[in-house]
Amino acid sequence: MTAAVVITRPRQQAEPLARAVAALGRAPVLLPLLEISLLPHDSAAGAELRRVLSGLDAYALVVFVSPNAIDAAFAHIVRWPEGVDIGVVGEGSRAALAKHGVDGRVRIHCPRDPAHSDSEHLLQELDLGRLAGRRVLVVRGDGGRELMPDALRGAGVAVETVTAYRRAVPELTPELAARLAGLLARPNDWIITSSEALRGLVSLVERLEAQDLAHQLRQQRLIVPHARIHETARALGFTRLILSGSGDERLIAALQSQA
Repeated sequence: MTAAVVITRPRQQAEPLARAVAALGRAPVLLPLLEISLLPHDSAAGAELRRVLSGLDAYALVVFVSPNAIDAAFAHIVRWPEGVDIGVVGEGSRAALAKHGVDGRVRIHCPRDPAHSDSEHLLQELDLGRLAGRRVLVVRGDGGRELMPDALRGAGVAVETVTAYRRAVPELTPELAARLAGLLARPNDWIITSSEALRGLVSLVERLEAQDLAHQLRQQRLIVPHARIHETARALGFTRLILSGSGDERLIAALQSQA
């Protein structure tokens, strides 16, 4: 039996990849390991997000940490202001911007190496001297990393952050427990696009009653787009790893190379 391809992205971004996997003749399985929710409209956080986004023309650069950040922010953005650059960490975010109508007239900064789609490598692409003394906005989920804001502040940039969405590992319901046990009963390919999601998966499986499932999890083959996720996986005891590089095309190419 051909191994299934378990797609662990949030459901909002999983469907296009699932269609591409099916086009290969492989069976995609959607297993979102992070639940993404927008901020309640009547919450203080929601009001703050709308306030900040209404003044985007005051910033030299706006950094979106993920496609989820882009989707959440563009629910409140009618048109991107002229002369404001955008920073993203991967090809998935580029695709999300295109979906919202951001075209070549906007300068987009992104890591050059698709295997290192992260904040560290985005920083290498920014002209920090040009940004010194200017305002930069980082749009992220709740509890986001401080590496980007701290590095920019250290270079003399006036950094602000705003929360655009919330994320959480799903609850371990009996249905989810049964799905996990079934998927771990045989070798499958798992597409993991977030270190947080991978840690959540390990935590969920370790709570299952069957003692051997944690071992079976680490025998699965993981396809990961970023070096940081690869490092996380190794630290968690995974050994069957493929580093594809950023973007759905590279994930699909990695699957084809293992066919």
